[in-house]
Amino acid sequence: MLVRCRKILYNNRCLVGKVTEIKRQSLRRENITGSCLMILSMAAFAGEDSVIKALSNELPVSQIIFVIGIGGALVFATIGLLLKKEILVPEINSLPMHARIVTEIFGRIFYSLALSLTSLSSTTMILQATPLVVVLGASILFNEKVGLLRWLAIGLGFIGVLMIISPDETEFSPLSLLAVFGMFGFAFRDLASRAASPKLNIFTLGCHGFLSLAAAGLILSPILGQSFLTISGDTWLFLAAGVSLGVLGYGSLISAMRIGEVSAITPFRYTRLMFGLSIGYFIFSEHVSINAAIGCVLIVLSSFTVLHRGRK
Repeated sequence: MLVRCRKILYNNRCLVGKVTEIKRQSLRRENITGSCLMILSMAAFAGEDSVIKALSNELPVSQIIFVIGIGGALVFATIGLLLKKEILVPEINSLPMHARIVTEIFGRIFYSLALSLTSLSSTTMILQATPLVVVLGASILFNEKVGLLRWLAIGLGFIGVLMIISPDETEFSPLSLLAVFGMFGFAFRDLASRAASPKLNIFTLGCHGFLSLAAAGLILSPILGQSFLTISGDTWLFLAAGVSLGVLGYGSLISAMRIGEVSAITPFRYTRLMFGLSIGYFIFSEHVSINAAIGCVLIVLSSFTVLHRGRK
């Protein structure tokens, strides 16, 4: 009887071990898939940024983001309808979604201005501080506990931002603050997204995200006194590329965050630095100062510290 019980216990342990190993392998595959999607998303967003910056020499930035916004919303709505997904759901009419739209518009306005008026490299570097602001906002809005080490890391990250915009140097331009305002807008958009209903699908979020981009263009046009111009054939191709890259980036990002472990996938957001700096150097002949490079390193290190401590 005793031997039989031991045999049953041994078999149960083997079965549990096999199940655990299968789950571990499945999670590993999901993390790899999510990481690849995140890298693809960051590459697409960097490409979209470069299109906006390149077209800003030919078209008003307000018109560029309006056209990309309308195009992206139509793509998401069309795909959603073809797949028989609901676009207009009751969860849209909620305070978090309203806040998400407002903060998306705010972030898009300032970030688009930063892309057109400042270097792509510095704008991309400043954007990397978004996770720090998200953690700071979560501690205030959602009462999340933030330990001493994470507070120190957040402070170090903001020092990095100051080094990038160089407020104490002679070449400092107030225009560099545009990227900072855009970064804050995107951070609070992410906080609003967190509070939104999980029932909202990728097509609803994508459609409303791009409609917010179009709204940002309409708001920005009278503020800057920019009239929409006639678009030529070649320019339409660039705008189509911007829409395609934006849809690819947005869809890949949402899909990545729904696969595997967030803490394992989120660090791959920083591949956008590699893509953004490479495009800035090879296409727009931009150079990064030593201060900006050190500031960028501080932001990335502090963000990794915040994410790692948050995972614990």
